[in-house]
Amino acid sequence: MDIKGYLAASALKLIGRLPLPWSRRLGRLAGKLAVLFRTEGLRLSRINVQLCYPAMAEKQREQLARDSVVSTAMTGFEMASIWHHSWATIENTIVRVRNQQLLSLGEAQGRGTLVLMPHTGNWEVFGMYLASLGPSMALYQPPKIPALDPVIRSGREKTGAKMVPTNIHGVRSLLKCLKAGHIAMVLPDQEPDMGGDFAPFFGRPALTMTLAHNLLQRTNCHVVFGFGKRVEGGFELVLLPAEKAIYSGEQKVSLAAMNRGVEACIAAAPEQYQWEYKRFRKQPEGKSKIYRKQK
Repeated sequence: MDIKGYLAASALKLIGRLPLPWSRRLGRLAGKLAVLFRTEGLRLSRINVQLCYPAMAEKQREQLARDSVVSTAMTGFEMASIWHHSWATIENTIVRVRNQQLLSLGEAQGRGTLVLMPHTGNWEVFGMYLASLGPSMALYQPPKIPALDPVIRSGREKTGAKMVPTNIHGVRSLLKCLKAGHIAMVLPDQEPDMGGDFAPFFGRPALTMTLAHNLLQRTNCHVVFGFGKRVEGGFELVLLPAEKAIYSGEQKVSLAAMNRGVEACIAAAPEQYQWEYKRFRKQPEGKSKIYRKQK
């Protein structure tokens, strides 16, 4: 028996039984402890915030980095509750949906809709909401702890979303989904496992996935950005339009527009972005040393 996996899955299920307000409180506590003990997440968040907001006052940058660490911990605890509870319960935590009409534009034109969801706020509740609207699909990479896979997968699929693998077979499924006029969800702000090129992100080169650009070129789908913003009493789901440049046939033009769309989402709630990710780990000249610990 995988004792570590069993304990992790049991803990996830136990936390999941808690109402959302309680899981938030525990997440906030865990985040504050992470700040207090100066964890690796805080160190990385400080570096990224400094890189992306060089003109911001040092005191503000420090507060943003700390708030982000707390927010990331809250997201983790919220996910357990979101995966465990029924959709009817989770749906009641959605206090409003901003710019919902953006989702209907693709359908009205007989096109599929590609929703780009950065790691801002809680992307799990946003994904479940999209799936509740009709047929939808998303890439899925199983967790490193196998025992967590059934818990996560069943949670994400509870409103009908189909999870497909992060490989060529999964990409083909996304193409079919979009060509059929349905919704496909992609997380656009991490270094790609397959297919990437450098594009500006907050004015700095960042290895950016080409998947969204390729899907656009092959399906003529509609694109929107979105995330689940944490607010008092639940979530506000925010949808933002994509720039026209994202539809460009020139890859670099399209990728730059996609990153600007991610920046627009972050600007709506910068403290809720997952700043601890090593977004600039790779650079055009090779592997960056900016995340290396100082001796």
